[in-house]
Amino acid sequence: MTQGFVPPPYPYDRLDKFKPLAEKHEGGLVDLSIGTPCDAPSPAVVAALSSSNSERGYPTSIGSDALRNAAQAWMQRKFDISVPTSQIAACIGSKEFVATTPQYLKLRSPDRDTVLFPAVSYPTYEMGAILAGCRPVAVPMTSTGGLDTSKISPSDVARALMIWSNSPNNPTGDLDDLKALASWGRKNSVPVFSDECYVEFTWARTPESILQHGLDGVVALHSLSKRSNLAGLRVGFYAGDKEIVNYLKEVRKHVGMLVPGPAQAAAVVALGDDKHVAIQRDVYRRRLELLANDLQKWSGFNIELPSGGFYLWFDAKDGWDFAEQLANDGGALVSPGDFYGAGGANNVRVAVVQPDHKIALVASRLLHR
Repeated sequence: MTQGFVPPPYPYDRLDKFKPLAEKHEGGLVDLSIGTPCDAPSPAVVAALSSSNSERGYPTSIGSDALRNAAQAWMQRKFDISVPTSQIAACIGSKEFVATTPQYLKLRSPDRDTVLFPAVSYPTYEMGAILAGCRPVAVPMTSTGGLDTSKISPSDVARALMIWSNSPNNPTGDLDDLKALASWGRKNSVPVFSDECYVEFTWARTPESILQHGLDGVVALHSLSKRSNLAGLRVGFYAGDKEIVNYLKEVRKHVGMLVPGPAQAAAVVALGDDKHVAIQRDVYRRRLELLANDLQKWSGFNIELPSGGFYLWFDAKDGWDFAEQLANDGGALVSPGDFYGAGGANNVRVAVVQPDHKIALVASRLLHR
């Protein structure tokens, strides 16, 4: 019998061997590996979960009128763009959209079989291509961390079903040239999908969406998981090119991709409130600065603040060796860089997603050994 697809080990499960090293410390393990928010969401958002009266019936797959109107208003405030609500739709968090969209696009364009994505990036871009039976092709990065489209071969361009951008990038925090990428996609008839789930935490410049450079041929993906500490609700939305969005809306109806009604109601409240995001920005910025300083003192490695996102990303010579040493000395779990592509093997990603007292605990262990 021919062997079919065998799922690889889930990246974060590979860190289990370091947990006993971290758990030996008084105060226990401090998990800085997965980018899961720890801070409390807005009380108004939590209240909306229990008062929408939307739990009885099936929610609309494309998202309620209220949710799409809230997404439209947020994009207008944040990016000064007007996107018709007919070109906005809900998704069950951003990860499922990343993982499933290639298979739907492959049905639409069976003559194309290649998914392009950043060489150092969130692993689900590659896995989504694999699960769709497509060719995953990693695009080299520029010196500033964006996609170097000049390095894509003509044959791969001709076969490209889509190209993913992630700006700010997970794990590097680098920012892409979204205007140039949108232009490249239109010139080469390759749909550009821009994952912008960290856009609220852009440090080096004004937050940017690819939709600011026109809607044709591009789709932006947004999530409430990071901006509003709502990873457990699984609410996101996508917006952009009329034909692509309408196609995905119809396909996803048949699949039954439904964001629960109460979660949609909570998302409406969250998208309408910018104040809690400003507070969260200050929290993450402070944690980035503190942890970068303390890890640099302990390790001797140069650790710079990112241009965006809430991860520290730096060259530690060997990502796995560093992760093991940090678990042993500081009781903290971090992600070796090869989780995000072979180009990150020397690097480490540190997520500043634990409360301040936990981050201070790690620093105390490291600096007072």
